[in-house]
Amino acid sequence: MRFFKSIRRTPLFKVTSLNSLSVLVKIFTGLASSKILALMVGPSGLALTGNLRNFLTSLEGIATLGIQNGVIQQVAASKDKPENVKKMMATVFTLMLAFSLLLGIGLMVMASYINQAIFGQQHFDNLFLILGLSLPFYIGGMVLTYFINGLGQYQKVIWINIVGNILVLVFTFWAVAAFKTFGALISLVIPPAILFLFSWYQLNRIIDFKSYLNPSCFDIAVIQKMSSYALMTLVSAVGGSWTYLMIRQNLIELSGIEQAGYWEAMSRISGFYLLFISTVLTVYFYPKLSAANSVVATRNIFMSYYKGILPFFCLGLFVIYLLRQEIIAVCFTKDFSLVSDLFLWQLLGDLLKAASLILGYQLLAKRLIKVYILTEILSLILLTLLSYLWMPIYGAKGVVMAYAADYLIYFLVLFIYFRKSLLSKQL
Repeated sequence: MRFFKSIRRTPLFKVTSLNSLSVLVKIFTGLASSKILALMVGPSGLALTGNLRNFLTSLEGIATLGIQNGVIQQVAASKDKPENVKKMMATVFTLMLAFSLLLGIGLMVMASYINQAIFGQQHFDNLFLILGLSLPFYIGGMVLTYFINGLGQYQKVIWINIVGNILVLVFTFWAVAAFKTFGALISLVIPPAILFLFSWYQLNRIIDFKSYLNPSCFDIAVIQKMSSYALMTLVSAVGGSWTYLMIRQNLIELSGIEQAGYWEAMSRISGFYLLFISTVLTVYFYPKLSAANSVVATRNIFMSYYKGILPFFCLGLFVIYLLRQEIIAVCFTKDFSLVSDLFLWQLLGDLLKAASLILGYQLLAKRLIKVYILTEILSLILLTLLSYLWMPIYGAKGVVMAYAADYLIYFLVLFIYFRKSLLSKQL
């Protein structure tokens, strides 16, 4: 009994418990938000929010220059060197603020054109005016969270995530009730901007951040050190987002906006359970892969994932498939009953994705930049080609078929590349 009490007092236990709470809060708020959208705006509204989500992901990647992982790593490495941390924070925050201001102005000036590109004939020009005004706060809040993470204040980062998810749910309920589809869209834009204030408060509890914003601390060299992180993030964030946006737009044109809504609903359900895999990989396996310094050590990490995590995930997917009708009823409405046709291929693709992710994390851990970028680009091209080939025949089902086929090939490519680490038993 004393042993368990002592474990509960450790910082690791507290962080792990809070992280689990954060995941549960995110799933609960995500489910509640999906239900609200399903009831209020239906499949068509859900499809439009999917378009905006993809656009925002690419915008975040561009506005932060894709250096978020680099910021966290560099701040963490410089914690014992206050002057280096000051240079890092002053440079990154100033540059991100200036860049997001320019992007915000661009969004407002080109609101009509961007609306046409993202939503087609739907008229949501005002959305991009609001986004342009709020973008500096939106991006600023993200950057402040990177600083807090880099300083090792994981509990504060987790609390920011929890507060953010609850804020999104409350705002979504109010906005959708008041403005329907437009409310659903602005609920993706306003809460992250409001969260800037909470992030600022949390960071100032650690350091006097205002004193860090000294022009004399600005040093562009700190950005140049993170160029490799930028390349990897921009390819996956921007390239991936625009690929999914193009596929969804083509699906709308070929099969109607409802089909796109079904695919978005399936993607949301997938995101809930994949959150567990991504959390385990980020919190537990990624640090171990980064520290592994031999082929056998790396193989042991891979095997602990494939033997200890993947079988349970596979079992969970089987249960989800059996309960797919009940899951649709809980998450959405009867208007989404056709989503059940997408489960088999989506779950197969998610299983292959889960099998591939740890190999992808190895590329990040060992900073294999060229291999990472090449495999990401080829994967996105393959997904696009297969989706465009099968959409005219199968509609939304063709997209999830393409998703499964894409991850099968992606896994095989990475398996072949890491075959020594996966198969070798010798030192």
